[in-house]
Amino acid sequence: MLVLSRKKGESIVIQDHIELTILSVEGDTVKVGISAPPHIDIFRKEVYLSIQESNRESAAPTPANLEALIQRLRGPS
Repeated sequence: MLVLSRKKGESIVIQDHIELTILSVEGDTVKVGISAPPHIDIFRKEVYLSIQESNRESAAPTPANLEALIQRLRGPS
């Protein structure tokens, strides 16, 4: 992990397309502004992890779905 120190108003640029700017620092809270192209999704980590878990749950076969798939693969009786 790269660790950088920045002050209010200072920025970090990632690969010419993403800019992180420190907007404010108040106690333990840092406000960060992010400028990125519209095709790049940006999520807070807890939201990203929740989306990943939901995707895993949706993709996991359930016994009922698995049985229906087996029946479809066997074709008409």
